Amino acid sequence: MNLQNQLDPITRRAFCERWAQTALGVTVLHGTAGSLFAAEAAKPSAAPSGPGYGKAKNVIFLQMMGGMTHIDTLDPKDGPTQGPKKPLGTKAGFQLGGIMENLAKNADKISIIRSMTSKTGVHAAGQYVIRSGYEQRGTIKHPNIGAWAQHFKGSSHKTLPSSVCVNRQPQNGNGFFPTSYSPLPILDPDAGLQYAESDASPESLIKRLVLLDQIDAGFRDRFQTTEVKAYTQFYDKTMSIMTSTDLEAFQLTDEPDALKEKYGRNKFGQGCLLACRLVEKGIRYIEVAKGGWDMHNNIDDALDEHGAELDVALSALLDDLKERGLLESTLVVLCSEFGRGPKINGNGGRDHHPKVFSTLLAGGGIKGGFIYGSSDKEGMAVADKQTSPQDFLSTIGWSLGLPVDEVVMSPSNRPFTVGDKGKPVMDLFA
Repeated sequence: MNLQNQLDPITRRAFCERWAQTALGVTVLHGTAGSLFAAEAAKPSAAPSGPGYGKAKNVIFLQMMGGMTHIDTLDPKDGPTQGPKKPLGTKAGFQLGGIMENLAKNADKISIIRSMTSKTGVHAAGQYVIRSGYEQRGTIKHPNIGAWAQHFKGSSHKTLPSSVCVNRQPQNGNGFFPTSYSPLPILDPDAGLQYAESDASPESLIKRLVLLDQIDAGFRDRFQTTEVKAYTQFYDKTMSIMTSTDLEAFQLTDEPDALKEKYGRNKFGQGCLLACRLVEKGIRYIEVAKGGWDMHNNIDDALDEHGAELDVALSALLDDLKERGLLESTLVVLCSEFGRGPKINGNGGRDHHPKVFSTLLAGGGIKGGFIYGSSDKEGMAVADKQTSPQDFLSTIGWSLGLPVDEVVMSPSNRPFTVGDKGKPVMDLFA
């Protein structure tokens, strides 16, 4: 019996898959889910191309948590569904909500998708979908765009992380990718990176690390698993950050007081300033979170606070990126898990409304002064050019130069793509 011939048909493929899974945490397969293994013998496909592809080198992802009201911000309406303030005209020819006074002056820099729709009206589930493109599952975690970018493009910095999450703990950041892809959390922009300094001298620190390595060596040799390797990578990355000379990137003390005031003296405003600074220092993907949008009650007062903070910070961010020469290479994204309904409820607020809502993009090859899609006259449903969270994330991936159609196999041998087979909205790109 020719044992070699018996083993050949499966060994080549299995070996490649298992090697990649062990070393990288995933297996990359070109093509569609229906022809996963056909690519093994196929010639490499041509690199993606088209408007906006790869124009963005960085992404600032602003997530409004709680369900931002589209009618009072990016898609204002006249008549009985109008918000507490009248819509504002802009030089780009479209209207914005009455609270968006500063953004109205920057309308020529932005594109708005007014035809977003989602299948979920639950906060946590909606936030998960808008960040990953996938519905939550108990058996797997899905990566955000930052992790996808690190997988396809590698690390964006020699010592600093490629992804940072500001004003919240990272959630489903790396997904099924290695732990080293997880975003670094900055819970308070003014405080910067906490516990980044060691009380030990460099010599003492090296001795501790050598001792720790010797203690762990036997365990690592005995249990050569992905989890153990990820644990080791975590400590290696931590030490790399702690000994980096680039840690000043996380400190806002170098920025002038006048600029801090322009962004707004609040966690979201300072988070946007930190995001701009981190982009300048070479970090690829920065999320900045802002809560307070769950406006079931007294929406007038809530918008005066949270809407104003968004308006000031986002406008300052666009101006600052432009002044630093970074806007064309940085994609600024504003999104929420869903919108809020046209009807003012009995408590003076608006309730959850995933049927239609709005998102905003700027920079990174995106057109300025452009509206894509529309809702109906009440802001109740999509009227034209329906856009899903999957399409939205694929658009971001396209701007970053990611192969959004390329299939990646998770460690559990399941196929995934950036944005779960969504289609980039090509009309948005200049």
